[in-house]
Amino acid sequence: MGKIKESYYQSLYEVAASLNSARTPEAVLQSIVERVAKAVGAKSCSLMLLTPDRKVLFHTVAYGLSDWYIRKGPVSVDKSIPESLEGKPVAVLDATTDERIQYREQANKEGIASILSVPMILREEIIGVIRIYTARPRQFTRDCIHFVGAAANLGAIALENARLYETCQKDYESFRRDMLEWRAALSHEWLVEKSAIPTED
Repeated sequence: MGKIKESYYQSLYEVAASLNSARTPEAVLQSIVERVAKAVGAKSCSLMLLTPDRKVLFHTVAYGLSDWYIRKGPVSVDKSIPESLEGKPVAVLDATTDERIQYREQANKEGIASILSVPMILREEIIGVIRIYTARPRQFTRDCIHFVGAAANLGAIALENARLYETCQKDYESFRRDMLEWRAALSHEWLVEKSAIPTED
């Protein structure tokens, strides 16, 4: 096994381990983009999720991108590598001239040369993308694309876990309130019954 593939496997192992940790969902996602960027030798990496209307992608977490680039403006689904939201990875060799890139001038100022955009899929539904940004023009290998795709799937699982955890927390709080109300009602009934029992003179 080559050093690059070994690095991919090691990174996936570490990402999977973070999913099973007590870290917050945001920390897990942040760990994913950082590990992905370092494993593939990229300048930066971002995880973007679709808005409910599925018209805009927003940066959820990012590694190696400047704040001004992240806040450059809304990333329109129709104008920013739309093919990747059809379920297939898309590689862009020159982000400064390719018309599939919405913010070409900003990419040039940020020092971005090539971009790899891979869909995040959860239960057969595309929920966002993970994007790799390189400082030099780059042709992405099949191994690299598969690695980023696997990391994207783990990111989707992390988001699902976070949603389920939040639901469980709400259900627990609701159950806890119901139990307290039930105990209070029982206590009230017991007090009423006790006060109704005649005392001996």
